[in-house]
Amino acid sequence: MTAVTSSLSDDQRAILALWYEVNASLSAYHKLITSFGYPQLAWQAKVEAWKQLGIHHTHLKRHEQLEQTLANIDKIQQALIEGRYGLLFADDADYPAQLSQIYDPPPLLFYRGNSARLHQAQIAIVGSRKPTAHAQKITFDMAQYLAQAGYIVTSGLAMGVDKRAHLGALAQADPDYQGRTVGVMGTGIDVNYPNHRDQLFTQIIEQGGCIISELLPHTQPHKHTFPRRNRLVAGLSLATIVTEATIKSGSLITARLTSEQGKQVFAIPSHIDNSNAEGCHHLIREGATLVYHPQQVLEDVNGQLDYDKGAYRTANATNFNSNHSNITQTSEAIETSSIKSTSQQPTSEIKPARSTVVVPEHLTAIYEQLDWHGQDLDALISATKLAPPQLIGQLMELELMGLISEQGGRYLRI
Repeated sequence: MTAVTSSLSDDQRAILALWYEVNASLSAYHKLITSFGYPQLAWQAKVEAWKQLGIHHTHLKRHEQLEQTLANIDKIQQALIEGRYGLLFADDADYPAQLSQIYDPPPLLFYRGNSARLHQAQIAIVGSRKPTAHAQKITFDMAQYLAQAGYIVTSGLAMGVDKRAHLGALAQADPDYQGRTVGVMGTGIDVNYPNHRDQLFTQIIEQGGCIISELLPHTQPHKHTFPRRNRLVAGLSLATIVTEATIKSGSLITARLTSEQGKQVFAIPSHIDNSNAEGCHHLIREGATLVYHPQQVLEDVNGQLDYDKGAYRTANATNFNSNHSNITQTSEAIETSSIKSTSQQPTSEIKPARSTVVVPEHLTAIYEQLDWHGQDLDALISATKLAPPQLIGQLMELELMGLISEQGGRYLRI
């Protein structure tokens, strides 16, 4: 990787200076670059020249305080030298190509962890900060399934659905599939928000995932920073899945931005009286794709990749072709398997979704009636026409073989 980890060039220092002085305002930054052509020329320009462009007075005030700007740059460079985080600039070869294609790409990205994840095919999973227990399980299982299929699961590091998405992606028994998640922050790269997120951050980084932020270090959370984060979540990903969301959820912003970027939005349905899923139902009504199994997402996304392989090879064709080949192979292999219900932490019992399930012939009929989210006995009796004792006996056989499990009176595939 050629990402900046220590010394900064004059151009990079100028970019950082502008980003600091406009307080990470995308509109002000791009106005300056458009007007002056180069970061150094924009930074060296007089305050009066900035004022004529209609730059905000608070930005003008920072532009007058050269010593403060230089001190801020020195702090960032020292942090880079100490390895507290890394830094990618928009003109770097290692800057994620997919972000360059959005309407308002950030001029730089701070990151912690494995920045190679930013160049791999990603699928976003977003949703409520206070999801139901059912939605938490669906989110975790779906993220684990997608990661085992070769995709990176991207989300916003918030409580609820975001956290379950990250943890599901991390719950891999195979070391080759660990760390397949990217977290996008709505704060500075060195700010743990909420406070207990530091454990999740550490787990992502230690397992080989990546955390990014376009905001300057020490930037605290604000109502405007999270929609900015959402556009990066959408921008990095090939598609977005909303597993549960209210009608006023910020996840709908991510879904809208995904759609505006010409990408597919998936939504998980729920009971019509579940107010926590009203946002998902609204998305489906407005044209989002209804899904109830992650394989359906893979089929659509893989189809998009087959149709337009240019999405991820703009900056690195070799990396894309290798990654897409792996995704295609693994997605074909998992068509006959099912998602594993797991605990929050990875364990040695997790079975890769890509493995083939072998079911005895006399149990095939009942096994095929089961799915990844569960069926109760009444539904199975109605579907199979088996007598209760016979049905329970077959279910017990499948459970002893480790092919199904029973949770809350519902039987589901493992």
